[in-house]
Amino acid sequence: MRQDQITAALRIVKREIRQWEEPVLGVVARESNRDPFRILISCLLSLRTKDKTTGEASARLYALAHQPATMLTLPLRQIEQAIYPVCFYRTKAKSIHAICHRLLDVYGGAVPDSIDELVTLSGVGRKTANLVVTVAFGKPGICVDIHVHRISNRWGYVKTETPEETEVALRNKLPKQHWITFNDLLVPYGQHLCQPVSPFCSKCKLTEYCDRVGVAKSR
Repeated sequence: MRQDQITAALRIVKREIRQWEEPVLGVVARESNRDPFRILISCLLSLRTKDKTTGEASARLYALAHQPATMLTLPLRQIEQAIYPVCFYRTKAKSIHAICHRLLDVYGGAVPDSIDELVTLSGVGRKTANLVVTVAFGKPGICVDIHVHRISNRWGYVKTETPEETEVALRNKLPKQHWITFNDLLVPYGQHLCQPVSPFCSKCKLTEYCDRVGVAKSR
C-alpha cells in the first residue's frame, strides 16, 4: 500500500466495520461519558480476553465500584470474582488495586493523560496507554495491538517485526489525522475479516490497496 492510498483505504474500512458490533472499549467509553478510569480498567481487563467477556466483567466490576477510592474498599477476592473469567484475572485484580493506590497517592485520584505517566501504572503497557490517551482524552496516539500490527504489515504499509516497531513506524508515516481512529478501525476489521489465518480476501474491498504480505491461504 502506497502512502497516497492510506486515506482512501481507511475510508473503506470505516464503512465496512459498520456491519459489526462496536468494540467493547467504544461501548465503555460511550456509556461512561469517556471516563478515563473506567476506560483504563477495561483496557486492562481486555488484554488477551474476548470483547464479550471483557464487557460483562467490566459491568460486574463497575456495579461494585467505578472510582479509585471505592475500588480499594473491595477485597481482592471480590474483584477476582467480579472480573472472572478474564484472562489472568488474579493478576489483573492485583494490578487494579496497585493502580488505584498509585492514582490516589501520586495523581490525586485522577488518571494521567500522558503515555509516559500511564506506563508507570501496574500492568499498563504502551498499547493500553495509547488507548487511554486517545479514547479517554482525545489526544494523539497510536494504539498498536495484534490486529493493527498484522494488518499494517499485511497491507505493506509498514515492514516491522513487533508491535513496538509498528508504533514507531506508524508515528513516522501515518498522517496524524488518522492516529486516534486507526485502532478503532483496524481491530474490528481484523477480528471479523482480515483474520490472522486464512483471511476473507474474497470479501475484502481493499484488494487494490493490499499487498497481501505473508498471506499463504485465504478464503
